[in-house]
Amino acid sequence: LHCALNMEAVEVNNVSLKRPRSEDDVANADEIKRQKISEKSKTGNDSGQSVETVPEQPDKPLLEDTKNEIIPNEESEEQEDEELEDSDEDGDPESFADMMKHGLTESDVGITKFVSSHKGFSGILKERYSDFVVHEIGKDGRVIHLDDFSVPVDDEDPSEETFTVLSDEDKQRLEELQLLKNKETSVAIEVIEDTKEKRTVIHQAVKSLFPGLETKTEDRDGKKYIIAYHAAGKKALANPRKHSWPKSRGSYCHFVLYKENKDTMDAINVLSKFLRVKPNIFSYMGTKDKRAITVQEIAVLRITAQRLAHLNKCLMNFKLGNFSYKNHPLKLGELQGNHFTVVLRNITGTDDQIEQAMHSLREIGFINYYGMQRFGTTAVPTYQIGRAILQNNWNEVMDLILKPRPGAEKGYLVKCREEWAKTKDPAAALKKLPVKRCVEGQLLRGLLKYGMKNIISAFGIIPRNNRLMYIHSYQSYVWNNMVSKRIEEYGLRAVPGDLTLKGATAVHIEEGDVDNYTIHDVVMPLPGFDVIYPKHKIGEAYKEMLVADNLDINNMRHKVRDYSLSGAYRKIIIRPQNVTWEVVAYDDPRIPLFTTDLDKLEAKPLPVLPTDGKFRALKMEFSLPPSTYATMAIREVLKMDTSIKNQTQLNTTWLR
Repeated sequence: LHCALNMEAVEVNNVSLKRPRSEDDVANADEIKRQKISEKSKTGNDSGQSVETVPEQPDKPLLEDTKNEIIPNEESEEQEDEELEDSDEDGDPESFADMMKHGLTESDVGITKFVSSHKGFSGILKERYSDFVVHEIGKDGRVIHLDDFSVPVDDEDPSEETFTVLSDEDKQRLEELQLLKNKETSVAIEVIEDTKEKRTVIHQAVKSLFPGLETKTEDRDGKKYIIAYHAAGKKALANPRKHSWPKSRGSYCHFVLYKENKDTMDAINVLSKFLRVKPNIFSYMGTKDKRAITVQEIAVLRITAQRLAHLNKCLMNFKLGNFSYKNHPLKLGELQGNHFTVVLRNITGTDDQIEQAMHSLREIGFINYYGMQRFGTTAVPTYQIGRAILQNNWNEVMDLILKPRPGAEKGYLVKCREEWAKTKDPAAALKKLPVKRCVEGQLLRGLLKYGMKNIISAFGIIPRNNRLMYIHSYQSYVWNNMVSKRIEEYGLRAVPGDLTLKGATAVHIEEGDVDNYTIHDVVMPLPGFDVIYPKHKIGEAYKEMLVADNLDINNMRHKVRDYSLSGAYRKIIIRPQNVTWEVVAYDDPRIPLFTTDLDKLEAKPLPVLPTDGKFRALKMEFSLPPSTYATMAIREVLKMDTSIKNQTQLNTTWLR
């Protein structure tokens, strides 16, 4: 497992688990694949039904979710870090299940209600990563697809030979020169089969593949050499040469990235390495899950479509297409949402149960809870750290991040924590930690730099987005608990004292006006200094919850400005849009049950499925807006606890 941060993107890699046999369902003790899943959700209208609390469910399959939050673009770290983080230390099944006994269940983070009345059933999510497909919905409302590999024609583009004229050894030497990795001030490339045309191609290749380098031709001992050198020292490093980009062409190449089994930041780091540029010249509207097929728009500064298209020949699990030049990058949050295609395999529900479940999802929706991954995967939930930050209790923050804990973690992280507990010496603890970019390593470096008496500054070394994840986790914890209370108290109808939005402003629903609103209009606040609270019992419940945590709901400003919470409003029920479903029969779990964009581009035929196969799968599609969780929608369909803890206690047999 990753270090304790990347709390929104932690996963247990390729774990395959078997569900125990229940009396009702001996035939269905099939393999359960468990992995993270993605974000998002849409809004709604009217309807009311009974509310249920989470039932005991001793035989449901494993499901874990990740909404991908923003991880900052940092320069590529040491390769050793990446290799260590990618390696698995899974251990045996019993010990993993034992470790996960210390994790969280849904009820620990306030997820306790369902809105539908159907009986739950089981199914396997992400038995194959290709069973979960995410298409971004752009700001114009269009679902983004990869359906065109063609490159815009441009007279300024170098010839195709540019990409093949340099040897691997030449490229290695040029990259070292470009990145100032050795003392060389220039690289000489001998021109074999010397012609003016050949020299021109080499000049073009160096300048287009290694931005920041200039070239000249020299005669040495009767042979022609192309000499590459730095145009402007370090300032030119990885900064595409401005004068080489035509004024008539937009500065940003936008393209559609189709990726399989890789998250967005990993994909951008791979593209950066192949293009020999920094990752921060890429922009995107949202991060996407790893264990899925995802299709999203990316923009990159001053890299030609031709260079990007060339990557299709050398990259596994990626395809780039639908290229265009524009004058603007992309901004996080600009997307309208995501469209999901999900297959739940080996389902046990009757046709009637499935119809009830899917009708309810379409007509009523699901509770817009923050999913389990929002709260971390170790025995120290991220909301506890967020609470300590808001309390200004910095010794507690340091202790919660660094102290030993039971749970699934990398071996070197366990050793680092033990050393810290024994010595409280940041230098000694850091020596046990080969991966320095995790939150523990960053905090220890900060403590070395600023000393144990200045924990605020030491903590400040952690990238801002990651620091804010902790306090956002606490807000989410409060919100989940309050929404469960709200639904327990008042059910699925709007009541006087509830909040609704008029534009961006929250207003209370008045007694005489209540018939004009449904549950789909109701919002509840994330606590902060710039929000109002419901005027019924739940408004008091917010205050009581914060008082119990030694916080004052009327004073959410913090002496460190970054940690002052303004608050926000969030719809309590989300109704997905464009909901469709069908039940399909199949025999072979390895056969895909629908075609992807890439299948269509490669003209692969639709899979032929038996009419009376051994197994049944529920194939569903739905669209969700940003910052809501697809697992919470699937939880509502299956009526299951999505926590790793709950599932690993029931599923302890590892299969590879």
